[in-house]
Amino acid sequence: MPLTLNDFDYELPPELIAQAPLAERSASRLLIVGEALDDRQFSDLPDYIRPGDLLVFNDTRVLHARLHGTKTSGGQIEVLIERPVGPHEALAQIRASKSPKPGSTLRLADAFDVTVLGRVGEFFHLRFPDDEDLVQLLERHGKLPLPPYIQRAAGDADESRYQTVYARSPGSVAAPTAGLHFDESVLKRVAERGAKCAWLTLHVGAGTFQPVRVDDLGEHRMHCERYVIPQETVDAIAATRAAGGRVIAVGTTSMRALEAAAQEGPLAAGSGETEIFILPGFRFRVVDALVTNFHLPKSTLLMLVSAFAGMDIMRQAYRHAIAQRYRFFSYGDAMLLTRNDNAV
Repeated sequence: MPLTLNDFDYELPPELIAQAPLAERSASRLLIVGEALDDRQFSDLPDYIRPGDLLVFNDTRVLHARLHGTKTSGGQIEVLIERPVGPHEALAQIRASKSPKPGSTLRLADAFDVTVLGRVGEFFHLRFPDDEDLVQLLERHGKLPLPPYIQRAAGDADESRYQTVYARSPGSVAAPTAGLHFDESVLKRVAERGAKCAWLTLHVGAGTFQPVRVDDLGEHRMHCERYVIPQETVDAIAATRAAGGRVIAVGTTSMRALEAAAQEGPLAAGSGETEIFILPGFRFRVVDALVTNFHLPKSTLLMLVSAFAGMDIMRQAYRHAIAQRYRFFSYGDAMLLTRNDNAV
């Protein structure tokens, strides 16, 4: 029987949605999902890392992608950058009482004007001023975009805590949240265990929060995300494989980049765009284990982890996490999953 959206639904008490980070990154909880479920702290993760393992991190950095402004009519608007498409252009979501028309001008942050060039699917194509790089302009005038289920505006603490400690490539409008749990102490202990780290970049778009709107999952179309996989990372994965170690993706963003790049043949370095949609039955070619947060009901990310670890196993894990009052979503707790090649 084909899978439907309801196969990935669950009841989550609203109070379990984390609204703020804990005082320390690695103080969050970690659910080890294997033959049994084991409740640990994230600071215990290195205990589950073996000599010769390779952890692959996404080094993207979250942009100050949220801007407020006005149309020439005076109407208020809110702009959320989806992704830059050049040094002075971007695709964006716009909230307004009436959608702006192509050719119209918007005043943003009471500081500069942008031109609406047209529509690209559900997004608006915007042209920004030529006299300053887009990323620099956003850093000066924009605000950090927190996810829609965090019911507060971004504060000073979010400037550091909604970024990973290794973030360095600006381009995302949402954090790769599994990486938020890592601090320098955990990274040091991973190295002391004899494991290595590698890096890639996948810029997360605002589309990651868009709900699946069709019951027939075969009709769903993913948002497009850009990624870069360096040759050093490809070489590190090959060396890990040859030595019998595991490739551990830190976050679904790292996994999507690796698996997308390996769909047409051996994993190769380079850049590209992916709309990969991972459902149960997907054949994983690169990743052996996954560090990830808890995901929204009926979300494509819940479908991805169900494909990786098994639907029944993930249902048990989520029931356990809710019963044990784990914290959910971006600022919530984490899981360590192992690939289940017999997953159904």
